[in-house]
Parts: sequence; structure tokens; C-alpha cells
Amino acid sequence: MLDAVREVQATQAGDLAVRWNCKAGKCGSCSAEVNGIPRLMCMTRLDGLPTGEPVTVGPMRSFPLIRDLVTDVSFNYEKAAGIPSFQPVPAGADGKRRMYQEDVERIQEFHRCIECFLCQNTCHVVRDHADLRPHYSGPRSFVRIAALEMHPLDAGDRLPLLKDGAGIGLCNVTKCCTEVCPEQIRITDNAIIPLKERVADRYYDPIAAFLRCFKRTP
Repeated sequence: MLDAVREVQATQAGDLAVRWNCKAGKCGSCSAEVNGIPRLMCMTRLDGLPTGEPVTVGPMRSFPLIRDLVTDVSFNYEKAAGIPSFQPVPAGADGKRRMYQEDVERIQEFHRCIECFLCQNTCHVVRDHADLRPHYSGPRSFVRIAALEMHPLDAGDRLPLLKDGAGIGLCNVTKCCTEVCPEQIRITDNAIIPLKERVADRYYDPIAAFLRCFKRTP
């Protein structure tokens, strides 16, 4: 698809605005909507689309249009800037920090994200509820937070942000973000749901709240 768009740019519309870089599905630059479905153009084959029907290519509808196929995705970077960075736990007596291989593998999945923002584009909260955007970060931010919160050597606490600033409670886990992820990250199952559980345990579990009353320092 990207080659076809560039051919149109070269032969019919020299001023057509389109982002692209690696052409290998690793930079996330060429995100668009092909026949209404969020996709990476460089990874979408024309022979895989219905034959005998027009093919439509449009910009991601969840973000302000700059021109043609280029949208303003700065919303995502603004949300990322508000996420507390990695805070390492103190080193052990030998000056080293250790973690299990299974913990390494758990967070490696989240680092596959190429920031194509297709998950953000397809998220119904980001797409359809502009009034909620100031209070909602979206699936890309949740993946970023999960990579930090689930890191065994991180001492940061981002649950207050998830509850209030990031608005994870607004997500109703429809898995639409997972379905469009070109890196097959299980966004809903492995990032959003575990984060929701952590928020629920801290803020909404009555038994946990009762037990915390006995742990408070006088």
C-alpha cells in the first residue's frame, strides 16, 4: 500500500503529504486507515484487499489532521511526558541488582511497541470522547506504564496516575487496541487488565483498605 501511495505521489499528486521511513513495519510512521481499518501502509498488501472494489486510504481519524495522510499525534507524546520515569530499587549488599528471567521476558513484550499509535487511533475513548481526553491517556500510555510498573527493579508508584491522570477506569477492555497492534502486543490482557487489577486492589478493595488501617503509623 505504501508503494502505491508513493506512486500516486510521484505521478499524480506531487504535493501529497504522507509520512514514511523504514518501509519494514518497525518505525510506525506510515500509520493510516485503509478501507476504514487502522493499519501500517508498508505492511498492507494490495493483493490482500477485496478485489473489484475501490481502496480508500485516509488519515487516522482520532487525531487532528495536518494535511492529507498526516495527523498531529503530539497528544501521545504529551501524555508520555507525564509518566514518571524508571526509578531503580537500591542495590543489594554486593552492589548488584538481580531479577528473574521470567520477569525480563514479561516486560520485553511491551518494549516491542513502535509507537505507530494505531491502538490510540482505534480506542473508542480517544476517538469518540474528546471531553475525556484530558483525563485519559490511552493504550499506548498504559503499555508504557506497564513496562515500568511490572519491572522488578523499579521502585516507582504510578497507580495514582493510572487512577486519576491516566484514567484507566475509562477503558472497558474491548480489545480493539490489541487487534490492530502490528507487533502483536497483547495490550489488553498483559498490560491494561493487570494495571486495572492493581488500581482496584489499592483503591477499591474493602478488605485491603481495612487491613491498611492497622498498618498506619500513629
